[in-house]
Amino acid sequence: MVSSTAAPPTPWSRNLAEPQIHQTAYIHHFSNIIGDVVVSPNVIISPGTSIRADEGTPFYIGENTNIQDGVVIHGLEQDRVIGDDKRDYSVWIGNNVCITHMALIHGPAYVGNDCFIGFRSTVFNAKIGAGCIIMMHALIENVEIPPGKYVPSGAIITTQQQANRLPDVQADDKQFAHHVVGINQALRAGYLCAQDNQCIAPIRDEMNKSHKSTNLNGFERSNQVSSSKLDTAVVDRVRYLLQQGYKIATEHVDERRFRTGSWSSCTPIEARSLEQVIVSVENCLIDHSGEYVRLFGINTKERCRILETIIQRPNGTVHELSTFKLPMPRLPNGEIANNGNTSVSSGLIGKETIETVNQLLAGGFMIGVEHVDERRFRTGSWQSCQSCDNSSANRVIEFLEECMVNHQGEYVRLIGIDPKIKRRVLETIIQRPNGVIAASEKNQLSIDQDPHNRVSKYTSVNTNNLGSEVIDKIRQLLAGGLKISAEHVDKRRFRTGVWSSCGQITSHSEEGIINALGHLMTEYQGEYLRVVGIDTKAKCRVIERIIQRP
Repeated sequence: MVSSTAAPPTPWSRNLAEPQIHQTAYIHHFSNIIGDVVVSPNVIISPGTSIRADEGTPFYIGENTNIQDGVVIHGLEQDRVIGDDKRDYSVWIGNNVCITHMALIHGPAYVGNDCFIGFRSTVFNAKIGAGCIIMMHALIENVEIPPGKYVPSGAIITTQQQANRLPDVQADDKQFAHHVVGINQALRAGYLCAQDNQCIAPIRDEMNKSHKSTNLNGFERSNQVSSSKLDTAVVDRVRYLLQQGYKIATEHVDERRFRTGSWSSCTPIEARSLEQVIVSVENCLIDHSGEYVRLFGINTKERCRILETIIQRPNGTVHELSTFKLPMPRLPNGEIANNGNTSVSSGLIGKETIETVNQLLAGGFMIGVEHVDERRFRTGSWQSCQSCDNSSANRVIEFLEECMVNHQGEYVRLIGIDPKIKRRVLETIIQRPNGVIAASEKNQLSIDQDPHNRVSKYTSVNTNNLGSEVIDKIRQLLAGGLKISAEHVDKRRFRTGVWSSCGQITSHSEEGIINALGHLMTEYQGEYLRVVGIDTKAKCRVIERIIQRP
């Protein structure tokens, strides 16, 4: 049942107009459409949406447009825009438009064909030309955006000069927007099918048959499966992963590349029955005899790996390596499965890192380890490995190796911490996704070895009153290939968020950027100053950090 009602009677309107909804459109019953709203063919309006033509009116929503969860569309009683049909509208939304979650379109507003409006963005008293892409958390007010322009995330466009200077949309941006439109059209078809018993009944019958077949042929017979190549613990691990709904995958690597973590995938395993998966795993072992082979589960929803397990080594025996343990899952019978992993080569840790560990421990510093994948590396969203036993150098080395193996294919860094002042004194990347350590990222901080003055200090960089955390963040942004800029705002405009650019920072070196920020702090003394990290490829901001307050 569609939640659409007539416009309420008001002092300025008593026409009680009702929405006109095309029969091919899908409007979720948890959304509300009020008043003179035209909904064209193949439109999808998702749950939690509010479209109210009760003050400003009328509204028009073009063909194939998708309006996602939590979107609000409203309009003021005064002022109108001219629609493509040359009539007056409070809100006009063209064809093939994508308005994403929690966005606000407030009339008078015009959104042209093939536009993309990002999450939580606001369009008010503005005209958006055809083919524009507006990313997340943007504000567009009192301006006309020319066709085919790109508005980055977090941008505030309130003057026509700002609108005219916007960059053009690139091919990758168009592909992304069209992809989202396609997904939502598939959702529209799915929602309509779910409401049609003739459409949904065959799908339910097929699922029930498949479920019964799995229970009879898979679950009841699975306890009888055995393997000549795999031990019982590995078979139990595979059974456990399948019962949890995970896919199974295998990888292999020779001895030379094992230390760098350059694993290669075996033939993809599409089967879901225990017997067929075991056969596929055994084939990988045979095809790559004399190499390392590991097995793991894949959580397809969260796109992450589950329980990596080395199931074959080159000589068939356990190498003399420092041990590590994966999480030990409980099987359906309540027993704990053996993960099959035992060790990692001490060759993973270089002499330089071992010397650094000894130096830190000798100075009375604590040691920690953090990891991050390639996608989050640019934003500096590091995560800690489990707590480190700092009682001896051997235990610390084992802990480092354990973290490196558990997070193969990720960045791993060593951290030195002064426990008295509770401050980091050293950060050193000891593992990269490709197995190589960049020289520029080693020993980013230096340890002051004076036993009477245990405060860390930075080498060869003038801090210019910048805090150590800000300098750390600048290093991370530069290491991730991001561009750095700065913005300022006075006290009066700070509350409205109308920041102004400080001009382009042309330097690409760490020292040059820090010195430039120091000069800006002096130039804009008595104002707010913030550092902005920009991903030039994605054309979006990845971080905004205030470094000076009045």
